[in-house]
Amino acid sequence: MIRTLKAFDLKGKNILMRVDFNVPLDGERVTNNFRIKAVLPTINTCLDAGAAVVLMSHLGRPGGEVDPSLSLIPVGEELAGLMEMPIKFSEDCVSNDAIDTSISLKTREIHLLENLRFHKGEESNDRSFASRLARHGQIYINDAFGTAHRTHASNVGVASYFKHAGIGWLMDKEINFLDRFMQKPNRPLTLILGGAKIDSKLGLIDRFMEKTDNIIIGGGMAFTFLKARGKEVGGSLVDETMITTAKNILNRARTRSVRLHLPEDVICGKSLSDPEPKGPFQINDIPKDLMGLDIGPETITKFNSILSQSKTVVWNGPMGVFEVKGYSRGTRDIGIHLANCVENGQKVIVGGGDTSAATEKYGLSKLMTHVSTGGGSSLALLSGNRLPAMKALEV
Repeated sequence: MIRTLKAFDLKGKNILMRVDFNVPLDGERVTNNFRIKAVLPTINTCLDAGAAVVLMSHLGRPGGEVDPSLSLIPVGEELAGLMEMPIKFSEDCVSNDAIDTSISLKTREIHLLENLRFHKGEESNDRSFASRLARHGQIYINDAFGTAHRTHASNVGVASYFKHAGIGWLMDKEINFLDRFMQKPNRPLTLILGGAKIDSKLGLIDRFMEKTDNIIIGGGMAFTFLKARGKEVGGSLVDETMITTAKNILNRARTRSVRLHLPEDVICGKSLSDPEPKGPFQINDIPKDLMGLDIGPETITKFNSILSQSKTVVWNGPMGVFEVKGYSRGTRDIGIHLANCVENGQKVIVGGGDTSAATEKYGLSKLMTHVSTGGGSSLALLSGNRLPAMKALEV
């Protein structure tokens, strides 16, 4: 069992909270505050209960060295604007000054610590580093689902120093949709897979092969499956090392009566950044000097028809290179259709960093049943794995 905020008397306490503020920056400005807004309900619950909150997060991969370009100062400014209140900030997360600031916090004050990964002890789960972090609070709450698949000091090591520790509302929501609900999902169930790599999705495919009705495959990984089926894919990217694996997945789907759907037509370009899309082309008609970069209109219609007949949809991975305007239609149109499915009472769960970014880009995040804030964590949990950060909080 993992305890939530409901289990604790928060009044007058300092809450040390691990959050995931690993957000994109444009110089000194946050360009996407989705992850910041996602944790506001947990912060507000603590403040409303009369607690003070100490927030800790990482940003980027500074490798244990101080990197001013990865400072959390812009994040603190964004948070202060969202909360409409001043926020204290410490330039070193485990300095004596930072710990003293936390100890002296008044009720309903917020203290943000500088980037955890400016210290090597964070990623190595160093006990001394975790012990110093623990001095910031009396109750530990983890609401950073995006790092729950990592064994770091701030989400695993620190938990052992607290008698009172649990999860926030965001973590609870992620577990509810990605684990509890998926134990017995409403059928028919459809899994949509996209992106470039098959190997990162193997665990997800293995688990869903036993419970899904349909698997839809788009994105770059589709061409490896098409090649495994004996199709000609022109100059599209194919992972030759995964051809045998793809064949095995196709055979397993057939023996388990799982309908596996692949693109029938695609939009192509000469390179991943080609500004002039070509096509659509039927799969066997893709020119040798072009690569498939998005699903075509026939495929969009086919996929959407399948989704309309599904009661639960899990979507992990974009349908094409959605970051480039000419190859965004597949991802966008599938997303819009799924939003309409939710309006009709179907459940749509979105996981994976790129997929979440796509739904946010097209203004669809709030229209889905659930959009996960974690990439690797959502993939791991949907695959049936126990996450280190969750194991550290089990009682």
